[in-house]
Amino acid sequence: MDDSVQLVLDTMIKGKWKTPAANLIGFKLVEYGEGKAIFKMKVDERHHNPMGSVHGGILCDITDAAMGIAMITTLNKNENFTTINLQINYLRGIKEAELIAEGVVIKRGTNIGYVECNLKDSNDELIAVAQSTCMVIRDKK
Repeated sequence: MDDSVQLVLDTMIKGKWKTPAANLIGFKLVEYGEGKAIFKMKVDERHHNPMGSVHGGILCDITDAAMGIAMITTLNKNENFTTINLQINYLRGIKEAELIAEGVVIKRGTNIGYVECNLKDSNDELIAVAQSTCMVIRDKK
């Protein structure tokens, strides 16, 4: 992992900087390592859909963040990435909970990465599972 990326991730964990999306929605990076990232978030009625449960887009956002940071930890200095596919399966609805999203890179190839995320509550109940396919982009020299 590039030292500048590690510095940014360490700053995020210390709570000294959040991405605009993280600031808006309320998720926080709490741990990362090579090919993995964990985010946490407390959800309540502010995150509800019209049916009174947490909106699926909110759940997708935290899984996308966890998978994205997990992928970032595998990149070399001259590399970036973009998501080319994201899928999420919602397994149960929730109203209020502390969410834990653990993104893990399953396969990092030369050009493509495959990442998965389990989204659980603080009781270790599975809320959703997500998968992402990422394309590695290299700087042109």
